[in-house]
Amino acid sequence: MVGASATEGGIILLARNEDFTRNNWDKYMTYRDLPQYRVPGTPAVVNGAWTLGNGLSVPVPSTAFAYSAMPDAAGGTEASYGIGDHFFFEERGINTQNVAMSATNSMTTNPRAQHADPFVSVGIQEAIMPTLVLPQARSARDGVELLGSYVEDYGASEPNGLLLGDPTESWYVEIGSGHHWIATRVPDDSYVAIANGLRTHDVDLEAGTTLHSEGLFEFVLEHHLLEDAEVHAFNFAQAFGILGVPYNEDRIWLAQKILTPSRKQPSRQMQYPLFLQPDRPVQVADVMTVLRATYAGTVLARKADRPIGYEKTAESHIITLDPSMPVELAGMIWQAISTPLGAPYMPLYGVMTEIPASYRRGGNSFSPLSAYWAFHGAHALEVMRDRVDHVATPKWWTGFEQQCVAEAPLLSATLLEAYKTNKEASVDLAKRVSTGIASQGVDLATLATAALMTEIANEGASTHQLAMSGS
Repeated sequence: MVGASATEGGIILLARNEDFTRNNWDKYMTYRDLPQYRVPGTPAVVNGAWTLGNGLSVPVPSTAFAYSAMPDAAGGTEASYGIGDHFFFEERGINTQNVAMSATNSMTTNPRAQHADPFVSVGIQEAIMPTLVLPQARSARDGVELLGSYVEDYGASEPNGLLLGDPTESWYVEIGSGHHWIATRVPDDSYVAIANGLRTHDVDLEAGTTLHSEGLFEFVLEHHLLEDAEVHAFNFAQAFGILGVPYNEDRIWLAQKILTPSRKQPSRQMQYPLFLQPDRPVQVADVMTVLRATYAGTVLARKADRPIGYEKTAESHIITLDPSMPVELAGMIWQAISTPLGAPYMPLYGVMTEIPASYRRGGNSFSPLSAYWAFHGAHALEVMRDRVDHVATPKWWTGFEQQCVAEAPLLSATLLEAYKTNKEASVDLAKRVSTGIASQGVDLATLATAALMTEIANEGASTHQLAMSGS
């Protein structure tokens, strides 16, 4: 997450790789005109109670903002309860109030904190957070307080770190135990990098830039979760998490090394600064570099187990919120389908309501009509070619992505100028351009797959002919 004065153009930025435990995990792209509890005839609502996909029941909310989402293709079978149209692991989105959410980074809680405040079996968890919060949140801060109230009232099923932002500010939230959480406003001049370990430390619990569960400090004192707990320099990560795990600290070190190279930090510290200022204003392309980063050329090459750029990424996104744009055009999602190591980031405005059919098709087994499998399949073939030939196959998508990055400021300027004279036409243009870019991306991926398959088939035929001629 990057604050507005730390970015090129003064935008709020939230980004995350959604990693999984296996390579093949199909993600859908969708736009929710209606949240789940407003869908006519939905089985999720009975007598004013809304039951989400994991079985948690809450009162039906009074608000119903539309939002974009990236649910699991297998959501209908993953969920414990009948949920209708894949309302499960929706992961990221922007609602019509320009509230953006990315949820979550999975965390680990230490045994003492778990014993003091156990997680509940059916409660707030990654699978339902965007589905629950995005239809209701009027601002990023409102989203934090709303989520926090659900955690305190119903309990959490797991520890998590999540990102919430709007065009004026962004908040990093951590859930550390069954009923305790903390949120910190990202400073305008700084960024925060997160892996899979609790990060929040040296924060002032009494400052307006910190929100947290009721009785948090007293709970930590009562259960001796910190030896020297300080209200004005509180270490939530130490109280609830496990510090110094290389699996997590290595990636934080790598991200900070990329964005603030002037700060010389040893690898594998117990804890890295929560917020840092970048050496120069952060651009979207810089974040793409971070999300694809490996340890090649660093002291952790061939030593660290897990890079940031990861083969088992189901999708990756960079959400930008631009306060200089009209309300309808302030939100954009740079979306990569499958791992960003093998797919481009495509700029899609938050108002994109028409989703190409290929982004709503397929499953976790190959499907020729699925956008996910067009991108993921092309990358899988590239990897196979590289392993056989030991020569890196040229990336089919780099030129397309670079073109999108170069054209994005021009597109924003064009839309802004058009908005002054015709608001509806400007918003409609943003919708159609986004749909067109998404369609172009999957078309290019399909062509790349076809070309790679043809090359592999030709090479196989040549090998067979050589074998026959020598027999």
